[in-house]
Amino acid sequence: MIDPELKYCPKCKDEYRAEIVACAACEATLLSGAELLARQRTGLEKRVTRKGELREDDELVSARRGPLAEMRAYEQVLQREGIATMLAGDDKSCGKNCCPANFDLLVRREEAAEAVQLIAVEIRRTAPLDGPAGSHHDAVFHDEAAETTCPACGHCFPPAPECPDCGLCFG
Repeated sequence: MIDPELKYCPKCKDEYRAEIVACAACEATLLSGAELLARQRTGLEKRVTRKGELREDDELVSARRGPLAEMRAYEQVLQREGIATMLAGDDKSCGKNCCPANFDLLVRREEAAEAVQLIAVEIRRTAPLDGPAGSHHDAVFHDEAAETTCPACGHCFPPAPECPDCGLCFG
């Protein structure tokens, strides 16, 4: 429940006392509860006016390109916001199961900017780079090392063309 008298981070949604001006975690300028409620009302209005399912005559553009699992996660984020999506894969795979084909997450052209913004928020939310959980952000991939650390997720593994945990390609 949002209290109009408190302040909230627009990025991480943390709650603060009214006199605080910036988020301690992500340094974003805080919004009052009233401002956040107004933004939520605007968001609900946008969802109500969305066109719904994709049609043949819709002009589609790619909001993001990447591995299928990652695109499915972003697809769910967009669908929760009422943005219709479609996944389209390419045939560019090495055939050895180490370099999966990429997929484009397609949305209507008129919803693309908002879709990209929502995906960026989800990336920031799910991939923190500071603190103990993200202490691997300065890791460097070394293909000649006995073991290396993925700079994206922190997984340790013998050098390979991609991280076996998160799928980051090093080629």
